Amino acid sequence: MDAGNNVNTADTGLAQLAGAIAEPARARMLCSLLDGHARTATELSVLAEVGASTASAHLTRLCKDGLLTVVAQGKHRYFRLASVEVAQALEALLVVAGVPRPLFTPSTPDRLRHARTCYDHMAGTVAVALHDQLLAQHWLLGDDGNYRLSEAGAIGMAAIGMAVAPLAGQRRRFACACLDWSERRFHLGGALGAAVLQLALRQGWAERELDSRALKVSPAGQQRLLAAFGAS
Repeated sequence: MDAGNNVNTADTGLAQLAGAIAEPARARMLCSLLDGHARTATELSVLAEVGASTASAHLTRLCKDGLLTVVAQGKHRYFRLASVEVAQALEALLVVAGVPRPLFTPSTPDRLRHARTCYDHMAGTVAVALHDQLLAQHWLLGDDGNYRLSEAGAIGMAAIGMAVAPLAGQRRRFACACLDWSERRFHLGGALGAAVLQLALRQGWAERELDSRALKVSPAGQQRLLAAFGAS
């Protein structure tokens, strides 16, 4: 009896998810997020070719069904795929449908997109690459947007002269995921993110541009930055 109930529950859940994906506007929204970049409701409404109120209803449905999640960044709300499993399922369906993955085309000026300050930490493609690297090599741990240093991370930070113990005592988050407005992926924020920027400036890996949030990071500077934080 229990096994039968489980099958029925699974069937019902599958049908509900299939219904959420089957609507063309919702399918376009989901596919547009497969590149890993978050988007606003306005951007998704344009991509789905629907009005704002219709888009809001679609996004509510997708969030309710566990396909999307919302990230609040300042006054903006960004939508992302809820998990890797959701992305993998959509990829598999696109293979069956014979449809290529859509590309993300940012409109941010190149010099700001490459590297800039985000309050007191680094943002842009360089910062996103560093964030992804720290997670990939397990220097940072945590999957809820709040990070802590692993043993390897603590050893690595100490080796490059970063005093991380005082950072933990500050009245702010130690390390967190901050959504990058040009890349629509995460870079490193919090006290640790601020310390990384200061280290990059001291070492000459990055330079501030006058009267601008842009940072000058040469290819060599980016290589040295990533190498300092464990890139082989």
